[in-house]
This record gives sequence, C-alpha cells and structure tokens, in this order.
Amino acid sequence: MMISYLVLSVLFLIQMGVGILGNFFLLGLYTFHSLIGQRLRPIECLFVHLALANSKVLLSKGIPQMISCLGFKNFLDFAGCKLVIYFYNVARSVGLSITCLLSGFQVIILSPINSRWAELKTQAPKCIVPSCFIFWCFHLLTNFTLLGTMHNSRYLTNNTKIWNLGYCSTLTPPSFNAALFAIVFFIPDVMCVGFMICSSAYLVILLHRHHQQVKHIHSPHLSATRFPEKKATQTVLLLVSTYVSFYSVNTGLSFYKFEMDKHGPWFVATLDLIAAWFPAISPFVLIFSDSQVRKYWYVLQHRKQGLLHHSVLN
Repeated sequence: MMISYLVLSVLFLIQMGVGILGNFFLLGLYTFHSLIGQRLRPIECLFVHLALANSKVLLSKGIPQMISCLGFKNFLDFAGCKLVIYFYNVARSVGLSITCLLSGFQVIILSPINSRWAELKTQAPKCIVPSCFIFWCFHLLTNFTLLGTMHNSRYLTNNTKIWNLGYCSTLTPPSFNAALFAIVFFIPDVMCVGFMICSSAYLVILLHRHHQQVKHIHSPHLSATRFPEKKATQTVLLLVSTYVSFYSVNTGLSFYKFEMDKHGPWFVATLDLIAAWFPAISPFVLIFSDSQVRKYWYVLQHRKQGLLHHSVLN
C-alpha cells in the first residue's frame, strides 16, 4: 500500500510539473503580448481563460492529493476543505465551458460563407471575452450552493454520508438531495459535452468536404498528413476526444464513489489523478496546434538547452 501511495505521489508530481509548465507558458506568453500592446486574437483569449482554469484545477487537486499520498491525511480543516472543493469545481466547470466555446467558435469561423453560421462570423469574435467572464461569474455563483451541502463533523448523525477525500473529509446532511445535485451540476456538463461532440463532428464533415474540393490544388508531392485541413481536423478531434474520454471515466468513477459508502483512499487519489489529466495535457494540444505559439515554445526550449549546455561547460 505504501508503494502504491508513493507511485501515486510521483504521478501527481509529474502531472503537476508538466501541466503547470504548459499552462503557465501560455499565460506568460499572452500576458507579455498584452503588456507590449499586442492585441490578442479571439482564440488566444480562449486559450488564456482555459489555461487559467486548468492551472486552478491542477493546483486545487494536485497539491492536496500529493501531500495526502505522502502520508499526511486530513491535514485541511473544514474551511480549507470547502475552499479547495469550491475552487476545483469552479475551475473544472469553467474549463468545460471554455472548451465547449472553443469548439463552437471553430465551427463558426471555418464555416462557408453561404452557411447558416455566416451571420455569426463578424459577431462571434466580439462575444468571446464577455462570454468568458460570464462563465466565471456563473460558475462562481452556482458552485457556491455546493458549500451549503457541506457540514462539519459535529453535524454527524446516523444518516449522514461522509466523503473522505484523503486530504480532508466532508459530510452531507440527511436532507441532501442527490437527484437535485446531479441536475444542477451534471446535466449542464453533459449538455456541453454533447455540444462539443456534435460541433466537432460537423467540423470534421465540413473540413472533409473542403479537403475534397481543394485536393487538386495541392502539390501531388505533398503528404496528405500535411494538408492544413487535415491538421485542423486532427487538432479538434484530439482536444475533444481527450476531454470526453477523461470526463467519461471521471464521471463514471465519481458516481461510483458517491453511491459506495466504503472505498479505499487509493481510489480517491486515482480519481483525482484522472480528473487532472486533461488540464495537464490540453495546453500542449493548444501549443502545438498554433504555429505562432509553437514558435515561441521552440525558442524557449532551445534557450533552456543552451543555458544547460553552458552550465555544463563551466
């Protein structure tokens, strides 16, 4: 058991390091662009908010659970437990909403001029920033209701269910309505995931048709994998399929944890590890799908290698 906890703590450390590196790189890059007066593209505004939400997910889940795997159980008090859960749920919900908005925005921008989305082409970029702030405000308010369902240990009764998160424990009162909780917190998530799947499928069909129309324009010596349409399709599919895969597994295990009264601490830690994988991977999907961002990433990597080589020689 101690070995499994050690393995989980190492995985949390790797996940935290890689995820924070990618998300902070995006945040630092776009903050630098704003400070020098460079106007961010609408899609870059989405990247900023997604990176910020991903960073909060990693920090709120990774650090407490990593400390718990090292043997420090229930080290957070009641107030700290509520804050960690609150910030995690807000960041997770915002990340889902931003990913959904990114998928819809790509459909609008890449749709043909004669399509039903043509009228939104000029209006969509103007709505990006307000929509992101609306998402933050909405989820800050809706998840605030979750705090009311959490109680301290002095409220413990025979019908009270204990949620042991490893780094803290919280209680739900006998009057806790699981159906209402599912409607408020899971139905909107399912709707967003469904929209992402539909919009991505529409985008794949759209790009496939465009690829067939312009195929004769490309050089016959050009590999099919290097077509810009196919690259864009792969980027969208990778981002959405990654989110949907981890979301489905995490949601299924979350329902199992909620229904089962007894489960091992390793199960909770594994669940948190799965929940934080998309925030750790998604910044690199965004980095390598944008040529301008990828250029700065390569410059940073070469500079690090140069500094390392210089220090070794000295």
